[in-house]
Amino acid sequence: MDATGLRDYLDGPYKAARDVVRDGLAEHAELLDAGLRLPRDEYRDQVLAMLQQITADGHPGRGFPKEYGGQGDLGGFIAGFETLAFGDLSLMVKAGVQFGLFAGAILQLGTTRHHEEYLADAINGRLLGCFAMTETGHGSNVQALGTTATYDPATEEFVVHTPDAAARKDYIGNAARHGRMAAVFAQLVVGGETHGVHCLLVPIRSLAGEALPGVTLSDCGPKLGLNGVDNGRIVFDHVRVPRTALLDRYAQVDAGGTYTSEIENPDRRFFTMLGTLVQGRVSVGGAAINASKVALTIAIRYALQRRQFGAPGSAEEALLLDYRMHQRRLLPLLAKTYALHFAQGELVDEFVRLFGKEGRNEDDEHDRRALEAQAAGTKALGTWHATETIQLCREACGGAGYLAENRLAALKADTDVFTTFEGDNTVLLQLVAKGLLTGYREAFGKLDPLGTARFIAAQAVEIAVEKTALRTLVERLRDVVPNRNDSADPDAGLRDDAYHCGLLRFREEHMLAGVARRLKAGIDAGVEPFEAFNRCQDHVIAAGRAHVDRVVLEAFLAGVQAAPEGEVRDRLKELYDLHALSTIEAERAWYIEHGRLSGPRSKAITALVNELCAQVRPHAGELVDAFGVPGPAVAVPMVVPSQHE
Repeated sequence: MDATGLRDYLDGPYKAARDVVRDGLAEHAELLDAGLRLPRDEYRDQVLAMLQQITADGHPGRGFPKEYGGQGDLGGFIAGFETLAFGDLSLMVKAGVQFGLFAGAILQLGTTRHHEEYLADAINGRLLGCFAMTETGHGSNVQALGTTATYDPATEEFVVHTPDAAARKDYIGNAARHGRMAAVFAQLVVGGETHGVHCLLVPIRSLAGEALPGVTLSDCGPKLGLNGVDNGRIVFDHVRVPRTALLDRYAQVDAGGTYTSEIENPDRRFFTMLGTLVQGRVSVGGAAINASKVALTIAIRYALQRRQFGAPGSAEEALLLDYRMHQRRLLPLLAKTYALHFAQGELVDEFVRLFGKEGRNEDDEHDRRALEAQAAGTKALGTWHATETIQLCREACGGAGYLAENRLAALKADTDVFTTFEGDNTVLLQLVAKGLLTGYREAFGKLDPLGTARFIAAQAVEIAVEKTALRTLVERLRDVVPNRNDSADPDAGLRDDAYHCGLLRFREEHMLAGVARRLKAGIDAGVEPFEAFNRCQDHVIAAGRAHVDRVVLEAFLAGVQAAPEGEVRDRLKELYDLHALSTIEAERAWYIEHGRLSGPRSKAITALVNELCAQVRPHAGELVDAFGVPGPAVAVPMVVPSQHE
């Protein structure tokens, strides 16, 4: 098949933005092994130099308003950022800190005066910044941060302070070496009253590189990966900043010390502010998916060249990818990577719809909550998938895959933290499930066990999903597979799209209904809400995962249906079927327990997965070529370059 047509389809409307980054990565390929060649500080400085180069090329400005030197192309910006993951991941993360988080906080949380004073310098790399949210004692629980910003009306200043060791800002990108200003998240105290977490711009380092008075900066030291990013720690000792340092889009403090906000509910205000920063979560998920593409390109090309063993009496050994087990290890991962690619595309489209145009609707809270949940779920599955894929690709390349020169070691180390930054994946899936249980309502209280459980109890959730929706769904499944005696024809309908989607939707809705019943039963029995939620937390997270599995599958199906007719669509349909049936196969114990699969049908699914692997095998090389990973990024010693590069 022609990989070029498929690549163009995968690149979508942002092909030009992706190609600009691809070309830059190929031109500056020396960064790919800089982490192996250079001492840590020199490596960090080279990453900074490359960051300044992509800034000069204009990429970071794509996502920012034209009046501040940007191009107003938010979708192109995210696509380009994801494409950075084809290269050195320290560069990608540093770019994310500078442009997605620091400049993004100024854009989304600040007002015109902040934009005019800081934004152009931030997106042009003249003002290097940090995103100081995480603390030693609090990572995921942002509402409980310990740093304080207390207003002093006598001087019209905020006093930013770290009250104890647990409140130290920790793991802050750009803090150890390069950052001069930090977007600091702190408890805002005005007139003796705490108004919750807000963000302020706080200078931390002089132009000469010295820490400013009252600011203590330290280095987090060597990490498992991403050592080209200067993660550091920040401690504030009564640091004073002007009143205008408060990013005051959602809350204001006047000179006399009066706090006002158009959003009266403090919880809603907090989640509205954090919701505007969802871009980081969207971007990290996409970057992880692209890192998986790099690993699969290397491993599949290796498997198409490396020979091992062979039929008795044969003079030639067999290619690794001709072995069924090798196909089983790599090709379902390839199919899932394609599935996640299309799910990420849908997520970016929705993000651009809500955030990428002038005059966006501030009242569109339902869609924003839904977007946050979608971003959380896609990020969780995408980053877990990267961890699994890179590990299995490493194993599939044997000892050669263990050598640093072949890039899989760096990919494995550098992506490992993706599962916990921009949101711990387990916590994110909990957020997804809570959003589903509460229907993204505006006033469901805090995103914690107590608030969720109380809401569910107050609504007297008797979710009739199994009585109505699930019953209807089961009937639809029976229509797809008319003969309920699976042993008579266990293959019936196995490649039917409605069957795949129906099974995944059944699992999702059954799990959500079960969680709701368990929570309500516990509360009705007098169990404390926190304990009631804690007892079924594993069930909650499994329900969240089931939902995201279904969303990813349906996104892939939509991508197949929209593809050009002919070979591109045919290849994608084979991958879709492989992904759908592999997903069902992985959960077959659950389906058997709940009466949706018989033993013979389960075996038929396994047989068909094997058959689909054989169908995909002849096209595996072109399918990874279509990812468009720049040649130098996969030109590792153990692999001969592809003819398509």
